[in-house]
Amino acid sequence: MKIQIWSDVMCPFCYIGKRRFEQALAQFEHKDDVEIEWKSFQLNPNLVTDVTLNINQYLADIKGITLDHAKQMNNQVTQMAAEVGLTYDFDKAIVANSFDAHRFAHLAKQNGLGDEAEEALFNAYFTNGQNIADHDTLAELGESIGLDKAEVHHTLAGNKFAINVQQDIAQAQQLGIRGVPFFVMDNKYGVSGAQAVPTFLETLEKAYTEWAETKPTRLDVVEGDSCEVGGDC
Repeated sequence: MKIQIWSDVMCPFCYIGKRRFEQALAQFEHKDDVEIEWKSFQLNPNLVTDVTLNINQYLADIKGITLDHAKQMNNQVTQMAAEVGLTYDFDKAIVANSFDAHRFAHLAKQNGLGDEAEEALFNAYFTNGQNIADHDTLAELGESIGLDKAEVHHTLAGNKFAINVQQDIAQAQQLGIRGVPFFVMDNKYGVSGAQAVPTFLETLEKAYTEWAETKPTRLDVVEGDSCEVGGDC
């Protein structure tokens, strides 16, 4: 059963949602039958990376609130993250456009490392205060999860995977997804936000039950002499 997850690297609830979903999946009896695909989403596609801008001030500016209020909001999110074992450090976070990070994630996905890439990006942004728009940083992250450093640099130097990012965003728009994280299970059920573990588990079980009823039956084949398409016998 396929589960697609739309997220943005700079979304604090996406990392929390990832952890809660993983906790639900760990309790799910049929987790070995689940295939996860990460999808790109940009909360602020026009954002210009600014290593000098404090993220509390950025939040205050985009929401039109006071700096103290922004700090309080980020402190609350930090506490939520701690409840699922994550360490957020908003004082170190660098305000960065996530487009190239998403291209990097698509390269990783092509190499079977999609989940590893998302984890590395989230940790880099929220915990380590790394610039996820910087190509050298992304190359280092790639190497840490098993990608070739030179390949990461080569990919990011051009426009490779840009169309994939744009297609993910367009698909989200077609589905009416306006915020992330957003989980789509078996193209039937959507879960919006960093929901509680029981909510994820309940939806997993419901989607799986219907998927299992409709999936094609696998043939248990006993091999013998035969002819194949093209005349090979």
